[in-house]
Amino acid sequence: MKSAARIAVIGAGLAGLSCARTLQAAGHDVIVFEKSRAAAGRMSTKRGESNTGEAWQCDTGAQYFTARDDAFQAEVQRWQDAGVATEWHPEIAVFGDAPAQSPHARPAMRYVGSPRMTAPARYLAETLTLQTQTTIQALRRDGSTWALRSAEHDWLSPRFDAVVVATPAPQAVPLLQPVQAALADLAASVRMRGSWALMLRYAAPLQLGFEAAFVNRGPLRWIAQNSHKSGRSGQHCWLLHASAAWSDAHIEDSADTVAEALLAAFAELGGSTPDAWSAHRWRYADSAQPLQIGAVWQAADGLGLCGDWLNGGKVEGAWCSGQILAGQMLASLSPG
Repeated sequence: MKSAARIAVIGAGLAGLSCARTLQAAGHDVIVFEKSRAAAGRMSTKRGESNTGEAWQCDTGAQYFTARDDAFQAEVQRWQDAGVATEWHPEIAVFGDAPAQSPHARPAMRYVGSPRMTAPARYLAETLTLQTQTTIQALRRDGSTWALRSAEHDWLSPRFDAVVVATPAPQAVPLLQPVQAALADLAASVRMRGSWALMLRYAAPLQLGFEAAFVNRGPLRWIAQNSHKSGRSGQHCWLLHASAAWSDAHIEDSADTVAEALLAAFAELGGSTPDAWSAHRWRYADSAQPLQIGAVWQAADGLGLCGDWLNGGKVEGAWCSGQILAGQMLASLSPG
């Protein structure tokens, strides 16, 4: 790679943004391609308007994050200083028998994006060249450079010295298979699980005696009063996440069927029928058994992989994976 390389990053979730920011700060020409309308990936927030014209918002993906790694702790502090993240101190209940190594058995400071979960990712993307609504479908080696094809624009005119694939593992497989089968096999070895999310809206606050709960029985695994998080406005909202096992078994069900089951489970915990609801299906919510290798960089080909599925899962794992890959890439650069 050249000392000032042109680099494509596929995927504007936290891993891709983390990697891209570090590469750009080192003087490289980085373009981030994202199939959605904006950056954030699974740090997602849905927004809408009720029939009465009242706005609402609800975090549908990652609900909070923790910071144990020193570098990530420093990054979260920067986010707090910038006003895009804050601590969250919910009263948390537990329903059912807790697993031996459950998250609530290991108390940790919880953080959320502010005023919504997308805020840290949008903050990271501010200084990057981000091309949204561009679905990269294929890679092709052109001599010593890479060409990218998107569903919307066919083969893109820029050529790149390096490519970073920062997508969920199942989406990485078809990109990698024609150009690097070994990396495609690595991505295929990680099974990612689905998750149904149900967003509930109420005209008046719903008081259950807690702001969030881990649920270890039935179809639910997590519920949270989204309106309790800092910066949230609009209608009173609760978020229900179904378990991975239940979601995978019902991933092709209709939203109405899913809502009926999850609302019944919520009622057993004291929840009442919402004034309105919306459902979101995450096909690739998390990894059943994420790898612990950090990231992958093949300097000879100029091809790298990063993502939470390579680094233990979770928001922190995604950001750290991007940093690991960026460090490997920068170490391989030659002067001149």
